[in-house]
Amino acid sequence: FILKFRVEGLTEPRYPDMLRKMAEENQMHLDVNYGHLQQWSAQLALWVADYPLQILPLLNQTLLEEAARKFGTYRNMVEAEETELRVAVHSFPVREPIRELSTRHLGKLISVNGVVTKRLKVNNEIKRLYLRCAKCNFLSPPFDVESDKDLKPGSCIECQSKGPWKVDRQQTLYRNHQKATIQESPSSVEPGKMPRSKTVILTGDQVDSVRPGDELQLTGIYKCLYDAGTNASTCFPVFRTEISAVHVHRRGDVKLIEITDDKQAQILELAKDPNIRERFIASMAPSIYGMKHVKTAIALSMMGGQSKLTAGKHRIRGDINTLIVGDPGLAKSQFLKYIEQTFPRAIYTTGKGASAVGLTAAVTKDENGDWGLEGGAMVMADDGMCLIDEFDKMNEVDRTSLHEAMEQQTITLSKAGIQATLNARASILASCLPKNTYYEPTQPLHKNCELTPPIMSRFDLMFVMQDIHDETNDNNVARHILDLHRRGENAETQPVLNQLELQRYIRFARFHRPKLTPGAHERLVKCYKKLREDRTYVRGACGVTVRQLESLMRLSEAIARVHFEDKVTLEHVNMAFELQMSTLKRAERENIDLEGPDAGGEAAAADGAEAGADDSAEGAGRASAPARPKRMKITFPEYQRIGQMLTRYLWQKEEAGEEVKEEDLVAWYMEQVEQDIQTEAQLEEQQSLVQLIINRMIDKDRVILIYRQSEDPLRPEGRVLLKHPNYPVGELITS
Repeated sequence: FILKFRVEGLTEPRYPDMLRKMAEENQMHLDVNYGHLQQWSAQLALWVADYPLQILPLLNQTLLEEAARKFGTYRNMVEAEETELRVAVHSFPVREPIRELSTRHLGKLISVNGVVTKRLKVNNEIKRLYLRCAKCNFLSPPFDVESDKDLKPGSCIECQSKGPWKVDRQQTLYRNHQKATIQESPSSVEPGKMPRSKTVILTGDQVDSVRPGDELQLTGIYKCLYDAGTNASTCFPVFRTEISAVHVHRRGDVKLIEITDDKQAQILELAKDPNIRERFIASMAPSIYGMKHVKTAIALSMMGGQSKLTAGKHRIRGDINTLIVGDPGLAKSQFLKYIEQTFPRAIYTTGKGASAVGLTAAVTKDENGDWGLEGGAMVMADDGMCLIDEFDKMNEVDRTSLHEAMEQQTITLSKAGIQATLNARASILASCLPKNTYYEPTQPLHKNCELTPPIMSRFDLMFVMQDIHDETNDNNVARHILDLHRRGENAETQPVLNQLELQRYIRFARFHRPKLTPGAHERLVKCYKKLREDRTYVRGACGVTVRQLESLMRLSEAIARVHFEDKVTLEHVNMAFELQMSTLKRAERENIDLEGPDAGGEAAAADGAEAGADDSAEGAGRASAPARPKRMKITFPEYQRIGQMLTRYLWQKEEAGEEVKEEDLVAWYMEQVEQDIQTEAQLEEQQSLVQLIINRMIDKDRVILIYRQSEDPLRPEGRVLLKHPNYPVGELITS
């Protein structure tokens, strides 16, 4: 089989090349596809499935002999009577859930999927035992030690004595032995049931090949062992079961995704597209409508920056932490669930269901009474992403435990005599609700969410999602959601890049290491100084720190990785700076000062000074415009809502061929809101408000044009207004 088996469609035998590769890399196992065994000999495949304890040692011995015949390394193993080489059978067609393993599987080959939750230390297990007679010191023949068989040395060949015996430690052969615990994947567990777990035995070169958090596709032998402790507690015979690993395949590791030369060529060709960033962002969560700024943050978090080790052995993190603050019903949890399904290694947890120990690490006792470490969500998400939903529901003490993990990316434990430092090199994506359920745009971000300044300063990006009432957007969202419900999987939400292409692109891009150019270096310094000087940019009580400079660097590198650029350019830094500013400016711009075109700053002061000196000149200057109402403040969503109402009305009248005077536009708006007006003061306030909004849309935003001035200078509100022809109705109104 090893020498002659050919895959259908190929002329060369498959396994001689794999045998040579195994020898080149000095590996101790040969991966053999179970389907290939079936094609070669159905009887042999059946024996491997039903009697692996008897058949696999024969296959291992055959493999060792063939390898020793071709390669000198393995010839030395035969001379030393070592049998470490093994056949690792994989792709077993019958997959069994862990909870359905029963007596009919005992002693047979099985294939299960699960997540590693615990890994114990590596021990030395006796594989071949050599004994010497304590009386005559004669060396007895070797004994192959097996856990399910009793060791009975018998009598000494030289002196016929039946003991005592002593172990010849130099002749005795040992092998690595490690226990791990595999648990059902959370997604496969039915609601209301606890996930089941099984002990897995790793031997030889399998030890330390998995770590907590890895999702495994495990092929092994289901064994039962006599458990004296359980028998004593239950008072009747009970056998403990475990899985002896034959083949271990780690799923969900970015570094292990296979990318062939053809796929690399496709990815590099895709990266040449000048619009690849937009295409990449558009492929994020296609079932969620809009939210481009959040999808941008998710895309850059997946890419990440590059970690650095300074001369003083100080490690600077490269992972990007993102916080999403949003009103209810805006698909925050759906974004996190999408990342869990898409990113190769992602751990999802909720703030209410997670404790400090569950997020970091715990010290537990094993069945032998020894203390061991059990990793939490951050440790299991190492080299991946940790997704925390309902971040605001977490206790303050539990949230404090994330300080070290978010910046130093390590978790230090000093418990039960164990002093350990665990890696937690994961980017955190957290979502939370505002303090009063809905975001208040008139308040700064740190007053809208109950997070401490140290935590907020550790987030590279913070986004605000608001449920803004907009007729056009609501119509588009409703159509999109109903289309999903009506068509299901056949809905027209196909992304630009499918999920597999995204995973390959991310994996390949994360190995890219762009370098900083001198121009980008100078620009980063200027951007940081601008952030420090801008007093309106407030990140809670902590202000702008050096962490924001490192955030700019990481974001710039992530953008360069999306484009597969070898250098971080000025353009990348500008994009990162705009994104960094927009994270909070998006919320801060909600406060709009409604005033005349010349008001504000020094111009307003100059106007005020001139007003007392020359009233007649000012009156003459304003003869052609309506009297300016007093200064007012309005939130950004409200300004958008009213402004789009006015432009839509102007567009409808224009389509009907009718002219609209300013006084008619104000009167129409007052008719729309008259049911909300209760007092005369409210009436005057609404009239002043709509007048200010019209003035701003004419003078600053230039969305409304003055088609013809009023014929009566004493009645400037008689001027005819028109919607700007380049402004699409329903679009965002910006200056």
